[in-house]
Amino acid sequence: MMWVLEPPLRSPGDGNPRENSPFISHTDVDQESFLEGKNMALFEEEMDSNPMVSSLLNKLANYTNLSQGVVEHEEHEEDSKRREVKSPRMGTFIGVYLPCLQNILGVILFLRLTWIVGAAGVLESFLIVSVCCTCTMLTAISMSAIATNGVVPAGGSYYMISRSLGPEFGGAVGLCFYLGTTFAGAMYILGTIEIFLTYISPGAAIIQAETAEGEAAAMLHNMRVYGTCTLALMAMVVFVGVKYVNKLALVFLACVVLSILAIYAGVIKTAFDPPDIPVCLLGNRTLSRRGFDLCAKFHAANNGTVPTALWGLFCNTSMPNASCDEYFAQNNLTEIQGIPGVASGVLLDNLWSTYADKGALVERKGSLSVSVQEESRTSGLPYVLTDIMTYFTVLVGIYFPSVTGIMAGSNRSGDLRDAQKSIPTGTILAIVTTSFIYLSCIVLFGACIEGVVLRDKFGEALQGKLVIGMLAWPSPWVIVIGSFFSTCGAGLQSLTGAPRLLQAIARDGIIPFLQVFGHGKANGEPTWALLLTALICETGILIASLDSVAPILSMFFLMCYMFVNLACAVQTLLRTPNWRPRFRYYHWALSFLGMSLCLALMFICSWYYALVAMLIAGCIYKYIEYRGAEKEWGDGIRGLSLNAAHYALLRVEHGPPHTKNWRPQVLVMLSLDEEQRVKHPRLLSLTAQLKAGKGLTIVGSVLEGTYLDKHVEAQRAEENIRSLMGVEKTKGFCQLVVSSNLRDGMSHLIQSAGLGGMTHNTVLMAWPESWKQEDNTFSWKNFVETVRDTTAAQQALLVAKNVDLFPQNQERFSDGDIDVWWVVHDGGLLMLLPFLLRQHKVWRKCRMRIFTVAQVDDNSIQMKKDLQMFLYHLRISAEVEVVEMVESDISAFTYEKTLLMEQRSQMLKQMQLSKTEQEREAQLIHDRNTASHSVVVTRTQAPSTPDKVQMTWTKEKLIAEKYKNKEPGVSGFKDLFSLKPEWGSLNQSNVRRMHTAVKLNGVVLSRSRGAQLVLLNMPGPPRNRQGDENYMEFLEVLTEGLDRVLLVRGSGREVVTIYS
Repeated sequence: MMWVLEPPLRSPGDGNPRENSPFISHTDVDQESFLEGKNMALFEEEMDSNPMVSSLLNKLANYTNLSQGVVEHEEHEEDSKRREVKSPRMGTFIGVYLPCLQNILGVILFLRLTWIVGAAGVLESFLIVSVCCTCTMLTAISMSAIATNGVVPAGGSYYMISRSLGPEFGGAVGLCFYLGTTFAGAMYILGTIEIFLTYISPGAAIIQAETAEGEAAAMLHNMRVYGTCTLALMAMVVFVGVKYVNKLALVFLACVVLSILAIYAGVIKTAFDPPDIPVCLLGNRTLSRRGFDLCAKFHAANNGTVPTALWGLFCNTSMPNASCDEYFAQNNLTEIQGIPGVASGVLLDNLWSTYADKGALVERKGSLSVSVQEESRTSGLPYVLTDIMTYFTVLVGIYFPSVTGIMAGSNRSGDLRDAQKSIPTGTILAIVTTSFIYLSCIVLFGACIEGVVLRDKFGEALQGKLVIGMLAWPSPWVIVIGSFFSTCGAGLQSLTGAPRLLQAIARDGIIPFLQVFGHGKANGEPTWALLLTALICETGILIASLDSVAPILSMFFLMCYMFVNLACAVQTLLRTPNWRPRFRYYHWALSFLGMSLCLALMFICSWYYALVAMLIAGCIYKYIEYRGAEKEWGDGIRGLSLNAAHYALLRVEHGPPHTKNWRPQVLVMLSLDEEQRVKHPRLLSLTAQLKAGKGLTIVGSVLEGTYLDKHVEAQRAEENIRSLMGVEKTKGFCQLVVSSNLRDGMSHLIQSAGLGGMTHNTVLMAWPESWKQEDNTFSWKNFVETVRDTTAAQQALLVAKNVDLFPQNQERFSDGDIDVWWVVHDGGLLMLLPFLLRQHKVWRKCRMRIFTVAQVDDNSIQMKKDLQMFLYHLRISAEVEVVEMVESDISAFTYEKTLLMEQRSQMLKQMQLSKTEQEREAQLIHDRNTASHSVVVTRTQAPSTPDKVQMTWTKEKLIAEKYKNKEPGVSGFKDLFSLKPEWGSLNQSNVRRMHTAVKLNGVVLSRSRGAQLVLLNMPGPPRNRQGDENYMEFLEVLTEGLDRVLLVRGSGREVVTIYS
């Protein structure tokens, strides 16, 4: 059968409204759109929340990346209209490959790579570079997978990490990346100043050294002065306009490329025409060619020989018969070629490492040398000395910054035409290119340059010239000028990128104290962030040594890379449905290897720097977790937590926990008023004090009605409960049920709250103070049925009476007692609760007292000893007291209370009476009973037997009490019944129960009236349901006159044990 739906014909005046949809115009529309609206009439009521597919696709087609950075486009659309931006045009080569190339090739290549090759040898240098490049390649693979898993807005690496690992890890790693970028700026500036002062204009030094020993310190002071001025200048340039920095980027890149081409050209030239660069050796020691020109002891002049300038440096006078340094006298001076060329076979001499201590002489292996017994002095002589101690791990830390910069392409993700294609291709190609350049340079340097020249860090043997510059063709100045401008440009770019990264973190709002750095100039430039970046950068410049700053930024970059690998591994292993990267050449094992390699490199570079960096990241993580804004970014750590929770829940599913592991897993039953606010907030305070954040807490409540009608009120009530839980520092879950009546709702909660093994075993609720009022929504019937439900479910029950008098979490009791009245044993919960409460600051200074009740036949002295021993084995310290209750006649007061109770019960059962008639009858009964009670009390005051409470029993006393209480009781009953005949018709079971309640209340009041808290066994409701209202009266009488009472009803299973 086919159904044909046709729109009904309407006349213009029929009054039917047209479709109310945001996609159907209410003005004059053409026929096509009108019919389209009629065709979708079945869905018209949902179109405000579920737009048509055509509309959704249209929005996606018009999507442009936001210039604001890491603010999500969904949030931004709600705040303001999108700014019109030109569609991005950058491809893979310009947008990713070249920026990565420029950032990776930098200051270390020009200033330190030759020295690293000389100290570590070609083989170990090859290993260092291979390990570092492998680390960045594995990180790039992981980063490519993350970058191609959806659209990456502007914000780059920070955005990727934070959205993959969550706000805590994202904030910690984002700040580490920021600090790394900032210290990189300091390193580039120091490199710029080192090139300027050492190789371009040595005479520009402001602070001059008076002695040769003070040259290193003077150089550091000059670096600090010039570095600070350069930093201030660069910060001004960045502040004035970033567009100038971006325009100069191509110039700086050209400098880098020309410099590298000059190096390769120079290497090729050395194969057939090695440059003439003589190096002077004294024996096997390299001499610094700063104070002399001629490498000889004498030279011919005026038909004779005269001592050279070198002679004057080693001898006390310039005369031939002067007293000279012994080593100088014993050894000859020789000149060797500093750059013998690629065909010279010097590679074999440079294969192995030559590590040295600080201040050691740079010596040539294989040269003739006559050693001397004892040197008088080496300081002040023109030897080339090592400035720092060298070993493998130090060189790793110094070299690693030269492979950083792989994030440059992903940081420009907002400017790319197709980021998902460009980022993986460009980044991996850049790493392959730079790895080839570094590895080939290591082999070529070792094959072309003499070992002593390689180990000469500042080119002292070459008259203070840059070693790598002497190799280059056509001129050393190509390298010097090129490296100067490239390091200067890299410093500018670091000062440009770091403040924006900090601004992105600040605008995310995950670290509250950084929010001030999210503000900037009207055009969005991060002014405050730039100021902070300059200050942090200044600390790096004050360190002044390039070799000391490099390991610091190595730590921060390695930590950032480690978390990129972790993010990819976590997402892959979790198999999240949303994890669908376009880049297919990744695997969790590669990510895990990259993460392990990063961690290993951190500790290889410097174990103490690694610990400090991890401590900083850990502190940031915990701060964000404690104070940061709650963000849900669908990150992998949340997914990992869900998987771990799922696994743990499956593990704890089988059977109840062992007694040693038992702790109250509490379901807190809250009552709400008409505005969905919590009636008794102190109940949550008590929960927090009882739990101290441990174990499971479920805060439950019931709304009366149907869910369709009450879902808005339910959401509001849940928000109110959650906010109160935050105020009271109650860590747990909120579960709200909408039910047709309160009774069923509470029963549902008790049955179904929790999940799997994580279910509650204890119910905490407030005593219904207004249970006697018939119009009370939470009536006594609900309360008694809830008690029965907990008993049937084998759950413990805690009822807080006078809950509004309980202390808040901010209060502190400086003194007082927590009194436990242990009448019956139902699992030991009464022992455990005070112990748990005293762990909290509110109750910590309170003493614990345990009272137990002895009957006539009990040996109270032995009971006290046994109880003390029991508490000793439980490791609970408390005062113990045994209270003896003497059997006595039932007093007239008890009969009167019972009569009043039964009459009220009869009154409440007369449901056919109207409310006003019930109130009138209740008042009449109350007045009559009050009058009769006063008469009875005056008549029976003299013969009534007082409650005797004794602490010691003897055999004679016991027999006398039994004999005394046997016979007169019968006549006493008769006397009482003669006073008021209706007493004889009372239910004797109710009379006995009331008698127990009255007597126990009197005993408790005599001992615990001033206690801060009284814990008391809660008797169960009657088996038959006829006397439920009487049960409430018994509990009321039992706790009368006490300020704070916690009625405890155990689950029947043991919750404390004496065994370890």
